[in-house]
Amino acid sequence: MSETISFVIPHKGREGMLLETLQSIISQDYPTDALEVIVVSQNDTASETLSALRSEVKLTVIFNQPDKTISHSRNLGAAHASGSYLAFLDADIALSDNWVSTMLSTLKSQPDTRLVSAMQINSNDAPPLERIRTALSNAELDTFVAFLPGRNLFLHNDTFNDVGGFPEHLLTCEDYYFTDQVNKLGNLFYTSEANYVHLGEDKEYIPMFKKEIWRGQSNLASLNGRSIPLREWPSFLVPFAVVGGILLGLLMLILTHFDLSALFFAIGLLPLAAYTVRLKKLTKNETGWMPCLLFYVMYFPARAIGTLLGIGGTVRTSSHK
Repeated sequence: MSETISFVIPHKGREGMLLETLQSIISQDYPTDALEVIVVSQNDTASETLSALRSEVKLTVIFNQPDKTISHSRNLGAAHASGSYLAFLDADIALSDNWVSTMLSTLKSQPDTRLVSAMQINSNDAPPLERIRTALSNAELDTFVAFLPGRNLFLHNDTFNDVGGFPEHLLTCEDYYFTDQVNKLGNLFYTSEANYVHLGEDKEYIPMFKKEIWRGQSNLASLNGRSIPLREWPSFLVPFAVVGGILLGLLMLILTHFDLSALFFAIGLLPLAAYTVRLKKLTKNETGWMPCLLFYVMYFPARAIGTLLGIGGTVRTSSHK
C-alpha cells in the first residue's frame, strides 16, 4: 500500500496557475488515491472549475483570513493533513510527473536527510530574467544545501512538527527560517532527478524590482531566533555596500573629493562586478552580460529599500496572488 502524501498549497488570487499546479499533481506517477491536496485559499470562494477537481483527487479547500501570512496558511493546511509526508507547494508550481516518487525515494535514501526539493527548469520561451532566476535557484544541485526555497518542499510530518511549523510572524523570508530550523535536525537535499516550472517566475525587471522590495522587508526579522552563518551575511550587507558606495561616490565626485570618490565607487562597483561575473557563469550561454548586470542593478537597490522599509512596517504586493 502506497504511503499517503499531503500537498499543502497556500493560495490567493490568480486561479489559473493554481489549476495548472493541481493538474501536475494529478498527473504524478504515484497512485492518486494516496494523494490528498489541501488548498488554503485567501479568496472569498472557490470556482466551479477548482471544485470539479474533487472528482480526480482528494481535494480540500480551506478559507483563511486575507491578512494572515503565507506561513499561517501553510500551518493551517498542515493541521488538516492526514498524510505521513507533507509536500508544500506555492500555487504556481508545475511538477514533473516523477516528483512525488523521487522526493520519497530521495528522502529515504540520502543519509540523515529531513527535507528535499527538486530543481527548477525554465518554461518554454523563457525570457532572460526567468533564465537568471532558474540558474540562481540551481546554483547547487544533487548535494546537501543550507537552504531550500519554500515553493516545493517535501518532508515527513514528524519533522514538520519537530520544528513547530513555519514562522507565522514573518511576512517574507519564512522559508529561510523554516529550512534553517529543519537543517538543525538533519540534512537538506536538492535533487535534479525531478523538476518543476515556476509558472509565476519573474519575467520582467520592473515587477521584479517591486517584488524584491516586498521580499526584503523581513530580512532583519528573519534573524531573530536563529544563529546567522557567515555565508548569509553577504546577502544582508552587499546591497547596502553597492547602493551606498555608488551614491557616496557620486556625492564625493560632485564635491571634488576624487580620492574618496574612487574609494566609494570601488566599494560599490567591485561587489556588483563580482556578482555579475558569477551570475554569467551560472547562466552559461543562456543569457548575455547585460541581463546579468541589469539584474543586480535592480536587485541590490530593491533589497536595500525593502530591508529599510521592513524596520518600520510592511509593504503589500500582488506577487503571491
